[in-house]
Amino acid sequence: MTPAKESRQRAIQRQIDRVQQRETALQEVSSRFTWARLIAFIGGGGLTVLVLVLAGIWAWLAATVVWLVGFAALTRAHGRVNRTIARYAAWRAIKAAHIARMNLDWEHIPSARAILPRDDRPVERDLDLVGEHSLYRLLDTAASRDGSQRLRDWLSTDTPDPARIARRQTMVRELAPLALFRDKLRLDAGFASGGMPWRWEGKALLGWLGALEPPRPLARLAVVLTVLALIDAALFALNMVGVLPPVWGLTFVVYAAIYFWSVRGLGDPFGKAYALSDPLTDLRGAFAVVEGYHPVKGSALADLCAPFHEAETRPSAQLRRLTRVLSAASVRHNPLLWMIVSTIMPWDVYVVELLNRRQAALNALLPRWLDVWFELEALGGLANFAYLNPDATFPALNDDPGAIPAFEARALGHPLIPDATRVCNDFTLAAPGDLALITGSNMAGKSTFLRTLGLNLCLTYAGGSVVAASLHTVPFRLYTCIRITDSVTDGISYFYAEVKCLRGLLDALDADHPYPVFYLIDEIFRGTNNRERLTGSRSLIGALGGKRGVGVISTHDLELVTLSETLPTLKNYHFTEHIEDGRMTFDYTLRPGPSPSTNALTIMRMEGLPVPAE
Repeated sequence: MTPAKESRQRAIQRQIDRVQQRETALQEVSSRFTWARLIAFIGGGGLTVLVLVLAGIWAWLAATVVWLVGFAALTRAHGRVNRTIARYAAWRAIKAAHIARMNLDWEHIPSARAILPRDDRPVERDLDLVGEHSLYRLLDTAASRDGSQRLRDWLSTDTPDPARIARRQTMVRELAPLALFRDKLRLDAGFASGGMPWRWEGKALLGWLGALEPPRPLARLAVVLTVLALIDAALFALNMVGVLPPVWGLTFVVYAAIYFWSVRGLGDPFGKAYALSDPLTDLRGAFAVVEGYHPVKGSALADLCAPFHEAETRPSAQLRRLTRVLSAASVRHNPLLWMIVSTIMPWDVYVVELLNRRQAALNALLPRWLDVWFELEALGGLANFAYLNPDATFPALNDDPGAIPAFEARALGHPLIPDATRVCNDFTLAAPGDLALITGSNMAGKSTFLRTLGLNLCLTYAGGSVVAASLHTVPFRLYTCIRITDSVTDGISYFYAEVKCLRGLLDALDADHPYPVFYLIDEIFRGTNNRERLTGSRSLIGALGGKRGVGVISTHDLELVTLSETLPTLKNYHFTEHIEDGRMTFDYTLRPGPSPSTNALTIMRMEGLPVPAE
């Protein structure tokens, strides 16, 4: 671990220690509250009985009221302390998860559910993008299902969009140092969910809003009833001063008949207002964090968060208006007050009309709020990775697909290998058509290097930082042929599945597309015999060398290295091993040229298999 990363980890650990101290102190306070409540309940109850015996019923009633009010206040204060303890515990868990991510401590990295690779995106399986020990799990800090899914889609995209990537990278750069903002957003969203993973789902929230009863047009009815109420009030006033006889009773009957007939079809305004506000009230904490953050004016984050900062569209303003309507609707629950108010004005019609306006506003605004929130959560995962890995760098993406070099990396490392054992390598593919053939011993690092290239490209196209001293690339369509699986149900053998995958690669290379292909092939044609594998490999590599793409192919077939003599775009590289004191060791360093050795017989011999001496 580098000094910068060690320093950051120590800082996070100090935060955990401080929170733990506060949590411990508050737990002692909570314990005292528990005893105080017990004493207050038993002692206060006993005192009220004593007052009843000594002073009579009225003194007992007064003492009971004081006792119950005091006990309720004590219970409320105890609840506040316990809620604070719960928030501290959640905050500490977030910080502890950061340290687990820094150390690749998979046992303590949160995982809400098992994530399986999608069949239509082979890179997820081939590159360990998803799964128990995957890049997606390492990066994902979202409380919402949609924010998590958005991050996954960015990582596994097969066709990059340079403009979107540049915008996301800009926002990730802005978010990376804002650890407090990211953690508070995660804390409040997770705390509001009541510990229920994946509670916040865009489809469910929008479905809840869409499932509410559609607004009915009530403006005309409100005008008619208001006019009748005003006429009735005027006639009543004139009758009181003796100008007119009591004809106001006739207009009141008309008003009351229309009003109470209409109210029957309006339902319960309070129930509707509550149904409209309940989920938004739960999300208020997360939304308040976004509202409270004020990005630099004109920045990419400021543009993204605009719906949370405009006076008319911010969630807090809409919730305040909805709360006022909810208070007005609560009049319905006081029958006497409701009857008095309704004789003067069509109260329920006004309330429902205001609810209709709030519902229409939420129909327009909620999708925007959720989109911003989900985007911030996905960006936050990438920003958190950059923050926890201060030596990671942001790659340079040249939107010109014909630029040279097409791919150039310095000190490129695998993001899922711990710092202590990670070995970084330089690597360049200069121009479309270039192909690297990697040979080497078993376990020397060929497959890992292919995944190193692929994972860092995925991070680049998601808009995140990469494990490298520097990385320059053009937009590629990423194509992998690494973990081929057969299918018993479809009757597809391993070899046939591999052939279909490589056929798909040729089709992708021949497709009319503005971006070249970056392909990774591990152990080419491993599913067939030596003679046919060698013949097929030579033919395929020869065909790939003339296509519009760059690629890396690993193989055990040392005979293939001679292809560089007739194929100028092919370069040989290798990994090797060392035998020290009877033990095999690897340095995982990529070297130019073909592999000078193999180790299969050595491994067999070391494990005691009957292999003749060389």
